[in-house]
Amino acid sequence: MAVVGAGLVGSLWARMLGNRGHDVVVYERRPDPRNLKLSAGRSINLALSDRGWKALELAGVADAVREIALPITGRRMHAVDGTLTYQPYGMEGQCIYSVSRAGLNRILVECAEAMPNVRFEFDHRSLGYTRGDAGVTLHLERQGAPLDVTVDRLFGTDGAFSAVRGRMARNDRFDFEQRYLPHGYKEVPMLPGDDGDFQMEADGLHIWPRGHFMLMALPNPDKTFTCTLFGPYEGPDGLDSLTDDDSVQRFFNTHFPDVVPLLPNLTEDWKTHPTSSLVMIRCNPWNDGDQVALMGDASHAIVPFYGQGMNSGMEDCTVLDGLLDAHENWDDILSEYTRLRKPAGDGIMELALQNYIEMRDLTGDPRFLLQKKLEARLQKAHPDAWLPLYSLVTFSHTPYHEALQRGRLQQQAMETVLDAPEAWDHFADDRWMTPVLETLDTLTQARQA
Repeated sequence: MAVVGAGLVGSLWARMLGNRGHDVVVYERRPDPRNLKLSAGRSINLALSDRGWKALELAGVADAVREIALPITGRRMHAVDGTLTYQPYGMEGQCIYSVSRAGLNRILVECAEAMPNVRFEFDHRSLGYTRGDAGVTLHLERQGAPLDVTVDRLFGTDGAFSAVRGRMARNDRFDFEQRYLPHGYKEVPMLPGDDGDFQMEADGLHIWPRGHFMLMALPNPDKTFTCTLFGPYEGPDGLDSLTDDDSVQRFFNTHFPDVVPLLPNLTEDWKTHPTSSLVMIRCNPWNDGDQVALMGDASHAIVPFYGQGMNSGMEDCTVLDGLLDAHENWDDILSEYTRLRKPAGDGIMELALQNYIEMRDLTGDPRFLLQKKLEARLQKAHPDAWLPLYSLVTFSHTPYHEALQRGRLQQQAMETVLDAPEAWDHFADDRWMTPVLETLDTLTQARQA
């Protein structure tokens, strides 16, 4: 079997296939990532949550990953005046984890390559494939020379600009959509303090919400933070307008005054780190008969605002691995994979866009903060009846599209009390919970009818 792409999903899937006794070769366009520094502009750290951990456990590599994972228990919100508020992600003991992209990739490649039946071939560029009765022939380029390899099965895990998907797109009735947000991002590092420790609390995702743009910071194991500014390209506060030291310094002094003293190299780092775009990809189907399948960003690239890009790709591995047990022939396996995962991919794409608006516009809104507190109380009092949308996505294995629909119903139910001024008098006790749950039950029954 061949896997094209030795990133997080490709190396994890190679390990899972290897666990099942398959002979696997992973072809990667880039040099061995274990020998390289992370390229500027690529996100340094990622959020790992329950869906990802499930896949790592299944592959037998979770213990190795835990050694580089930092627990993140909630959001730490920074207002312009310096006021700090904290929003826990879930119930006590629930958290996501910040992991180094480069460190995680290194672990997954090493764990896969440690198996005698898994091999990696770097500096091999995929040019497409040809299906045939004897198997699928993968067309590669190695050091400028063509190379054809015929295998039983081909898995495209080669990212948002997948060459495997590019070939699949020539198939009749293949649907493909690529869309860019009018926003981009730029990363700058926050170095450790003079004492060698973190300069901010390391147990939270720090967010500076400012309406149509925001700054975020996630901790790294080396005591640094990766600070990421998300904003529109155009406009008075657009990324395209921050072209010199003065404009950058003035922008941060105005909108993020509390973080400026923690970034003494801001203007220099700003010049050396590129501005990156935000692309979304969706396609259908995710398989080409019984021989080829797309996984991860190759089939469903999303924006990063729910911290689920990597987790959803790893969940592709979990689901496909389970289908290997449920079915005997590959035609059933891969067609069922598309049937199950395509709606989930569309669901997390929409959820990620929703969460950007929430993080950017609402996290400092009093009504939003009240709703979060009420939902936490509801979950604690009625855990079987109410699970906040964030928890459904991050701390459960509910399919993303089902979580999206459940979240919409819960939002409607919650608004019945938030929109009723008389109900606000009862938030100190629990009398407001009954009408919320009754409304949710009515909405749920109506949807199922």
